[in-house]
Amino acid sequence: MNLAGNIANRLLQINAIKLNTKEPFTWASGLRSPIYCDNRLILSYPDVRNVVVKGLCREALSFEGTNCIAGVATAGIPWGAMVADHLDLPFVYVRAKPKEHGLKNMIEGKLPENPEVLVIEDLISTGGSSLEAVSALQSENSKIMGVLALFQYGFPSATDKFAQNKIKLNTLTNFETLLVRALQGNYIHPEEYENLKSWNLNPKLWSDSFLNHN
Repeated sequence: MNLAGNIANRLLQINAIKLNTKEPFTWASGLRSPIYCDNRLILSYPDVRNVVVKGLCREALSFEGTNCIAGVATAGIPWGAMVADHLDLPFVYVRAKPKEHGLKNMIEGKLPENPEVLVIEDLISTGGSSLEAVSALQSENSKIMGVLALFQYGFPSATDKFAQNKIKLNTLTNFETLLVRALQGNYIHPEEYENLKSWNLNPKLWSDSFLNHN
C-alpha cells in the first residue's frame, strides 16, 4: 500500500477524520460539511504518529536545500518539531499574529543564516494560515522551499493560491484518497461516496443543497 493510502486508513481507524453526510458538521464559517478533520488526535497514538513522522521526513527530503523547518501555530508545531529533530535541522514556529507583549515576535526561534525554510502544517483547507506563515518568513528574508502538510481537502481555490504565490505544496494524503479508502473499508456506503466525491469542488453548494433538503 502506498503512503497516501496507508495514512488515510490510519486516520479513519482512529477517527481523526470523520465522514457524515446525514448529520454534517458545522464549520466556523457556518457551512455544513460532511467531513471533520482533527489531526491532533494522531499525537495520542504512537504507532500512527510514527508512520506520519516517517512520511513527513521522507517527503521533506524531496525539498532539497532546506536548512530550517518552520511549524505553523498551533497544529503544525509538533509535526515540525519532530521532523526537525529527525533531520537534525533548526526549528522555528510561526504565530497566527505577533505576540502582544515582550518582543512581540511572530516567528519564535532563531532562523539560520540564509534561511531556506520548509513550512510544516497539519491541514490545508483554504491555505490561508500556511501562506500567512510563508509571508511572515519571507519578511525575514527566508527562501521558502515549500509547504508540507499531513492532509488537504483539495479545494481548487487553495490550489490556485499556492500556484499564484509560486509555493510548492505537498501533502501526505488527501480527500480523494481518503474517500476511496473509506469506501473500501466500509466506513461509507457507495451512495455516500457518490454524494461526497464532488464536495470539495464546491463546499458551499454542497452545504446549501443539504440545508435546502432538511
